[in-house]
Amino acid sequence: MLTRRQRRPEEAGPYWRQRGWQLSAGFLAAAVLLGGVVALTSGGDGSGRSAAGPVPVAAHGRPGDCRTDDSAGDALPEAAPEDVAWRMIGAVRVPVSPTAGPVRTGSTPWWCFAHTADGAVMAAHVITSQMGMADWESVAERQLVPGQPREMFVFKRRTIEDAPSQTADRASVATYTGFSVGSYAEDAASVNLLMRSGDGFTGTTVNLRWQEGDWKVLPYGNGSLYSTVRAVQNTTGYLLWGS
Repeated sequence: MLTRRQRRPEEAGPYWRQRGWQLSAGFLAAAVLLGGVVALTSGGDGSGRSAAGPVPVAAHGRPGDCRTDDSAGDALPEAAPEDVAWRMIGAVRVPVSPTAGPVRTGSTPWWCFAHTADGAVMAAHVITSQMGMADWESVAERQLVPGQPREMFVFKRRTIEDAPSQTADRASVATYTGFSVGSYAEDAASVNLLMRSGDGFTGTTVNLRWQEGDWKVLPYGNGSLYSTVRAVQNTTGYLLWGS
């Protein structure tokens, strides 16, 4: 069971040749090609609908049009949320929940996550997946924690050219299979993502901070949104999506 993020040494060599960056960038953009990355250029299902039916709660510092069910407090999830539905961000299939978020999905970025561990889980999936979209910079501006790591991510991401009118081969895209919450506090969370591809299961960790009334992803010092992607032989300790 992955209970706490372990800091791993950074790989040597240019970032674009590092396996961790290639895999994470490939997952974000849904395709990695040697010599270039084909980034996703479409986001969401285009419906402009927001998830319906969140439980209104008072939450200081939150925008007036963001209401979520925060009644779980600091409790860690024992199962995946029951009200999860799946929607597409480009070629990536992501979970959404009317209680855990994102509640506001009418435009990019998708936002308004519950101030709970479930909300952090949803944010870890959704925010990172939006980085393959053509308007990724607006996502980075609003949903990455400000600082040098964010600046490093933006610098690196700008070297990856979008390829208009191209979409990824969905058969080659890793799918979200499960998750675990490594740590959770009122203002910080660490979420382990379990993915499955043709090569088997892989895992990675996303760190988040609660700022300005919503969850934001905290990039690592090298600009990556994920920890080094690792092979997972045993899924014990993860909560599986069951979808």
